[in-house]
Parts: sequence; structure tokens; C-alpha cells
Amino acid sequence: MPRATSNHFTRAHHPYAKPKNQKTEALSSSNTRNPIFNTERYGQHILKNPSIAQDIVDKANLRPTDKVLEVGPGTGNLTVRILEKAKNCTAVEMDPRMAAELTKRVQGKAEQRKLEIIIGDFVKATLPYFDVCISNTPYQISSPLVFRLLSHRPLFRVAILMFQREFALRLTAQPGSSSWSRLSANVQLYAKVDHIMNVGKNNFRPPPDVESSVVRIVPIDPPPPVRFEEFDGLTRILFTRRNKTVHANFQAKGVFEMLEQNYKTWCAEQERMVEDGFNMKAKVKGILDELGVTESRPAKMDLNDFLRLLSTFHDNGIHFA
Repeated sequence: MPRATSNHFTRAHHPYAKPKNQKTEALSSSNTRNPIFNTERYGQHILKNPSIAQDIVDKANLRPTDKVLEVGPGTGNLTVRILEKAKNCTAVEMDPRMAAELTKRVQGKAEQRKLEIIIGDFVKATLPYFDVCISNTPYQISSPLVFRLLSHRPLFRVAILMFQREFALRLTAQPGSSSWSRLSANVQLYAKVDHIMNVGKNNFRPPPDVESSVVRIVPIDPPPPVRFEEFDGLTRILFTRRNKTVHANFQAKGVFEMLEQNYKTWCAEQERMVEDGFNMKAKVKGILDELGVTESRPAKMDLNDFLRLLSTFHDNGIHFA
């Protein structure tokens, strides 16, 4: 089951450097900072283009009965549009200042009773049931957010998420493309991912240093009966050097030692004796040769290749987690 397992985040929108003098500070304040708040602390970039905000919400095809989860609502430019169409919305916001601004925006209106705000870290927050997730994602939590969503039960119907364009391209990449990666394989095992639209940096206040894209994620229901930790363990090895051969990647330092320890643990659980003269290197080489993937390169292998490889390893008592 996928889950956010790492503190290593994708490259984020970095805060602007502190001005070195008063003249620079004045220029910085007028050109880069959000006019409502100093958004540097959380790397926030408020979506200011109303047509883009409306397009994002429209892509979710919200129903009057939908419960929506929004991550990083900021001042609520997406939220108010969500509340017009959905039954209710739970917004998870790290910055108390933004949460207060959003609260004021709906105060005294009919939408107020349809909005719940959770102040805190999305990765650690207790999430409610939701049908749809919509997010102008804080880019530093892109990967943990995706895997947190895919591990949530019960499964949601659809997620419409804005990411840094480079990250979005990796999510939607196909085998053989320059963006095909461990992230691509791990996400596409559990969900169908489509690129919806590009969003230029000038649609944000302050404008980030990178371009953005919006993707649609639809979980595969029911999810495949594959332990995420096992699949991730295999792809972690294979994509160490995506353009090297599968056999070469298994030669990386510590891989055979890890696999041998896992094999001994498996044997103990199965009450089996480890064979005399057992050689993990020879065993792995034999499996790769049997499947004809010894000289294959992960950059050109697809999900079926990875699943077939994982299944054969498991048949031989070799595990990756």
C-alpha cells in the first residue's frame, strides 16, 4: 500500500533571498511579496488568475453530494469555487494567517457552514472521508502528498492537483521517455494519471521560479494486490541508474547483502533451511537470465516488466522490504 515514507522532498519553490539594503527591500516588497502576507516562510504562491482557478475546479466535475479535500487553500481562490458546487470542503492549511484570511472570506455567508479548516501539516494530519481532492500543492510536499492520497482508504474518486511542471511530467511519463522514473512507475501502478493543463508562473503572486502543471489522478479500484513496500524496493534498485542494465543495478553496494538478509528472514518465517552454499548473486543472475531482462534498461521497461520480475523474485523467496 503506497504511503509517504520519505522526508526527501521534491525540489520546492525556494524563498527569495533577503534584501541586502533598503532600496532592494523596497523593490522586493513591491515586486515579489504577496501584498496580503509575507509568503516567504512557507514558500507560498497564491493562484491569482480567476479563470485558471475556475478551470481547475471544473476539471473535477464536482457533484452536489461530493465531500472535497483541499490542500494548501491559501486565501481561498479555489475554495470559494469548490464550495459553490460541493456538499462541503475540508481545507488543510499550514499557515494560520492564511487560515484566518480564508475564514474571514466566507464569514457570514452560506458557504461558511460547508467549510472546515484544519491548521497543520497535511502529511501528518488526520484526514476525513473525501470524494475529491483539489490542490494548488505546496511543491515541497509533492511526493508525500501523492502517496498519502493513494494510501488513503476508502479510495477517493479523483484528484486534481497542481505541481511543479517537472514533477508533473514525471508523474505522467511513459516508458522510454526521458522523464520515466521510479516515481512514474510507483504512482502509475496504483492510479491513472493524466496531464490536464500548463499554468505559467505569472498566474501566481508572487511568481515562482518554475512553471506549473495540473494533473488528474484517478486511483485504480480495486488496487492491485501488490505491497507498495515491495514494489518500491525493487524500483529503488532498478532506477539507481535508469540507463544502466538491470544486472548492473543489482551490483550496487549493499543490494545483495540486503536481499540475503531478507531471504534468511523469509526462510525462518517459512520454517525452511537456507540451502548449503546458497549464493544470492548467482540466484539473482539466474532469475534475470530466465526472464531475459539481464541486459534490459529500466528506462525502457514498463509496469508489466517490473511486476513480472517482482513476482518471479517472490516465487524464489526473494523480497525487497
